Amino acid sequence: MSNLVISEKVSSAAKRDIVDLNNKINAFNSGETPEEAFRKFRLTRGVYGQRQPGVQMIRIKLPYGRITADQLVRIADTSDKFATGNLHATTRQDIQLHFVKLSDSPQLWADLEDAGITLKEACGNTIRNVTASSVAGIDPDEPFDVTPITHSIFTYFLRNPINQDMGRKFKIAVSSSEKDSALAFIHDVGLIAKWGTNQAGESVKGFKVLIGGGLGAQPFSAQTAFEFLEEKDVIPFIEALLRVFDRYGERVRRHKARMKFLLNDLGLEGMMAKVEEERTALKNKVFTIPEDLFGTNELESIIHAPRPSVSEDEIIKLASDHVQDIETFTHWLKTNTFEQKQKGWYAVQLRVLLGDMSSDTARSLATIVRQYAADDIRVTVNQGYILRFIKGEDLVVIYNELNKLGLATPGFDSTMDITTCPGTDTCNLAISSSYGITRVLEDVMKDEFPEMLYNQDIKIKISGCMNGCGQHNACNIGFHGSSLKNGKLVLPALQVLLGGGFTGDGIGLIGDKVIKVPAKRGPEVLRTLFNDYETNGYDGEYYNQYYARQTKNYFFQLLKPLADLSTLTDDDYRDWDHDEIFKTEIGVGECASVMVDLVATTITEGQEKLNLAKENYDLGIWADAIYHAYNVLITGAKGLLMTKDVNLNTQYGIINDFESHFGSEFKYETPAEFTLEDKKETPFRSLAFSINKFEPTEAFATYFLNTADHFLNFVRSTRGAQLMENGELVLQELSFGKDS
Repeated sequence: MSNLVISEKVSSAAKRDIVDLNNKINAFNSGETPEEAFRKFRLTRGVYGQRQPGVQMIRIKLPYGRITADQLVRIADTSDKFATGNLHATTRQDIQLHFVKLSDSPQLWADLEDAGITLKEACGNTIRNVTASSVAGIDPDEPFDVTPITHSIFTYFLRNPINQDMGRKFKIAVSSSEKDSALAFIHDVGLIAKWGTNQAGESVKGFKVLIGGGLGAQPFSAQTAFEFLEEKDVIPFIEALLRVFDRYGERVRRHKARMKFLLNDLGLEGMMAKVEEERTALKNKVFTIPEDLFGTNELESIIHAPRPSVSEDEIIKLASDHVQDIETFTHWLKTNTFEQKQKGWYAVQLRVLLGDMSSDTARSLATIVRQYAADDIRVTVNQGYILRFIKGEDLVVIYNELNKLGLATPGFDSTMDITTCPGTDTCNLAISSSYGITRVLEDVMKDEFPEMLYNQDIKIKISGCMNGCGQHNACNIGFHGSSLKNGKLVLPALQVLLGGGFTGDGIGLIGDKVIKVPAKRGPEVLRTLFNDYETNGYDGEYYNQYYARQTKNYFFQLLKPLADLSTLTDDDYRDWDHDEIFKTEIGVGECASVMVDLVATTITEGQEKLNLAKENYDLGIWADAIYHAYNVLITGAKGLLMTKDVNLNTQYGIINDFESHFGSEFKYETPAEFTLEDKKETPFRSLAFSINKFEPTEAFATYFLNTADHFLNFVRSTRGAQLMENGELVLQELSFGKDS
C-alpha cells in the first residue's frame, strides 16, 4: 500500500514494524526478496497464507483474550474494510480475519495498532499469544488474579531478541486455579496459580510450573518443573528456558523442533541443569509483577464494590414478565452465567458457534458491554466470549439483548459446545471439513441428547488435520480430519480420539487414537459412544474414568463396525458441507522453496541482527544487545557452514562445527576479565558460549558487540575469498517448511 497512514498513537516500535512489513511487501512484489525469505518475515507479523491463493489470514494477538469494547469495534470495522466482515475466535484467544489482500496488511495493522492491538509475533517461530483462564480475576476458585503476570509475560517477551528466531513456535498458558481451565498441561510452559511459602516462611504468590507439553502428531503431556515457584522467579525462569531452547533445539527437522522433543532428549534433570547455567546472563534475576496492572485498582474497587446477591429464583421471577421463552432463559441462566468472586456481580458467557461472529454483531455486543458490563471482554479458549461485572438485576435485559444477536444459546462449555478450527474452509494444512461435522454433531446432541446441555464433564474438540489447532488431543472425545482409501477411491475420514482432557481428579491426559471412520459416520460414532456410556457407566463415574476402566480395545471393538468400508454409499465420498466428490488437497502456500544465494542471504540477515544489537546498545539495554550480537555469531557461522557438507540443525551444533571448520582462522582480542580457559583451543566456541558466563553489563556488551561486528566482517571476507577461488556461486534451496 503506497499511501500508508499511521496515527501518532502508534508506538515507535510498532510503527517501524509496520513500515518494515510494507517495505518487505514492496521488495517481494518487485522480485527483490525471495518468496520463502518473505514468508518467514510476514509470519512473525501475523500474516499467514490461506488455502486460497492470493489472500491471507490475519491473526490478531490478544494477550489472555482481553479486549475492550472500543477495540472490538475497531476489529469489526477493520474486518469490514479489509476482510469479510467476520471475526473468528481461536483456541489461543486470538481473533482471526480471513481473505485479506497482502498489500492491505500494513494498513490493517496500522489501524489496529491505533487502538492498541498488535499482530506482532502472532505466527512464526516466536512466543505465540500468551493464554490464560478467561475467568481470571473473577474466578471464585482462584487463589489470586493471574491477569497481571500473564500481561507481564506478554510485554516482557514481545520483541525480545531471545525469541525472535527460534526453531519452532513456543506456547505459554496460565491457569487461575487447579482446575487448569487454560490447559497448562499441553503447553511449552504452563503455570497454575497457588499460594506457597518462601524461604523466610512468608505466604507468597506462586505457580506450579509445567514444561514440555504439546499437541500435534506426537502429543506430550507437560512435566512438572516446579511444584511451587514464587511469582517473582517465573519470568526469569521462562527466559532461561527460552535461551536453552534457542541454543539446543532442533531447527532443520521441523517435526522434531518443538520444546517437547528437546525435553525428551535432555530429560527433565538435564534440561533444568542447562536452565540453571543461564542464570548469570539473565536480564533480570527476579521480576516483580505489578499488583495494579493498569493503575485502576482503586477506582474499580469503588465501582465494583460488593453488593447484594440476587438468587436464581428472583432472577427467574423477574424474567417471567420480560422473557418470551422462560425455559430457554432458565437453561441459559444455569449454564452461561455465574456469580463472580466479587459478591453481587455476575459474569455472562457467550457460546459462539464455530467461534465466528459477524462485524455487525460485534459492534452491537460492544454497545451492550458499554451499557451493562465492565470494559473488559475476554475471548475464551473454547472460542466464546465472557462479559464481566454485570448486576444481577440486569441479567434479564442482557439476555434479551444477546438473544437478538444470536448470542444467548445455552450450554456454554458444555458437551454441546464443540471447539473447532476452520479446517478446509481456509487452512492450508486441513484435510477434511471441521465446520461441517461440528454443526452436525451439535444438531445431533440438541435433537437426541438434550441432557448434554448440562454436562460439563465430556468435552468435544475437532481439528481439520493432525496438527491440533482445535485441541482434539486434549478432550474426552476428539476428532481430527483425515482420509481413507477404498481401492482407487479416497474418502474423507475422522480419526477418533478418546480419553483426553481431565480425569475426575483434575489430571490432564492426552487422548488415545482409537479408530478412523468415514467422516459421514461421525454422528453415528457420537450416538454409539453416548449410548454405551449411558448403558454401562457407573453412577458418578466420569467419562475418562469409564474409558480407563473399559480400555482402548473395548472402544475399538465398539466402533469397528462403523469403520467397515464394504458398506459405503456414494455420500461417503463427499465431505460435510461439500457436494463434489472428495479428493485430498493440501492447500497452496506455506512450504514451497526457491533457489537463492543462501550464503549471501544469511549474511544479510546477520547484518540486520547486528543493527538491532547496536540499537539496543545505544539504548543501554545491555542484555538484549548481547543476545542480538550472539545471533550475529550464529547467523554468520551458519552462512559459512553452508559451503560445507554439515548439518545445521541446532545452534549448539553450528558453534561446534564452525569451530572445526573455521575456528582457527577467526582471530579476535578479549579483555582479561572476559577471557575463558578454553579460548586458546576453541576460540569461536569459547566466544559464543561466553554468553551465559558473565553478567550482562555495559563492559561485556561493549566487548561482545564489537567482536560480533568483527566476526561478521570476517565472514564477508572469507566468503569473498571462496568466490574468488571457486568462481561462480552455487544457488541453494531455501525452504522453511510448514507453519501452524
